[in-house]
Amino acid sequence: MLALLPLTLVLLLTCSSSYASDTPLNGPCDQADTKLETGTYQLLSSCPITQFCNSNGQCQDKGCRRDEFPFGYPSGGNLPPKCPQGQFCPDEEDACQPLLPVGSPCQLNRNDECEAPPDFKQLAGDLTQNFNGSVCINLTCQWANATLGQPCLVENVAYIGYAADGSEFIDVVSRGNCVKGLYCDAVALQCMQTKALGASCAANKECASNNCDTTLKCAVSADSPQHFGVWVYVVVFIAILGGMVGTLVTLFFIHRKDRDQDRSKRLQYWREQNAFRQNIMQMRDTARASILSLPRDGASTVGTNSPRGSAYSRVGLTSEDSSLPLVQHAASNPSGLRNQVSDDDRAADDSGEEALITTGKKSRRKPTRRTSVGRI
Repeated sequence: MLALLPLTLVLLLTCSSSYASDTPLNGPCDQADTKLETGTYQLLSSCPITQFCNSNGQCQDKGCRRDEFPFGYPSGGNLPPKCPQGQFCPDEEDACQPLLPVGSPCQLNRNDECEAPPDFKQLAGDLTQNFNGSVCINLTCQWANATLGQPCLVENVAYIGYAADGSEFIDVVSRGNCVKGLYCDAVALQCMQTKALGASCAANKECASNNCDTTLKCAVSADSPQHFGVWVYVVVFIAILGGMVGTLVTLFFIHRKDRDQDRSKRLQYWREQNAFRQNIMQMRDTARASILSLPRDGASTVGTNSPRGSAYSRVGLTSEDSSLPLVQHAASNPSGLRNQVSDDDRAADDSGEEALITTGKKSRRKPTRRTSVGRI
């Protein structure tokens, strides 16, 4: 079977999907209404898409199918069988029939209806040329065995195609009975050698690739795979490798920047803590020096109105005189002043860092609250 252009195939599918009969299932029909549609040459009848019109004028379920997934059947429904080898399913799809011998009438563009020649393995080409070495030309089965320079038969059929913008164009499909690698010239009616890529052409059949482009030059087949040079793979490999290396380098610099920022924060924190510690040490040294610079023997008597007398309370310094230095009394040389308070005596440690010494001692008798009691 000769292949049509993709747009023509789309057109055929569209016509199949758009055709719908008003006749109900198993309803009456007329075989005179069965015909080929103009432009697409698709067989249409007055029966539904899943039935054909039999000789009794009644719509009947189709008995065979040509396609793997025929149109019009529900998903999961029962499909008619495909024909076995040696038989074919006609356009009506009524029942499988045996292959037709050479010279027998056949349906349009149905190369698969014709019986193959004995040397079909040598004559068989792709579906655009013949089917197992046999072709249906001018509605008659022929063998594709005409060689170079011999007379040949040709058939040109014009199909309607649609462009992307919706406009119509004519697609002429030419068939001949020449062996593969040759084509039948429509003017000379002789088999000629197909042309190589880049050669001038007037039809697809003239090109070995079966593709004559809009510039009337033989081009590569539309379904041929695209091959690239080795340099393309090398460039792609280098690009991928460069992308991977670039990503790793970029991540390295980003993480290094983050690490530097974290290191700077930790260094600043250490400097602040060290400065804070130095300030505390300096305050301690200043307080120690201030305390040690006071005289060890205080005044003989501290009166009620004396500012020194109110500097010490039961728990230490008052808030008003909290800036006054603490007085350290020598244990060996007491001043003779005795304050009858309830606080315990406290002594400085061996290092001399604590200078706070309580000024009162426990009295053996019940203490009385006095501001200042002394004796010289």
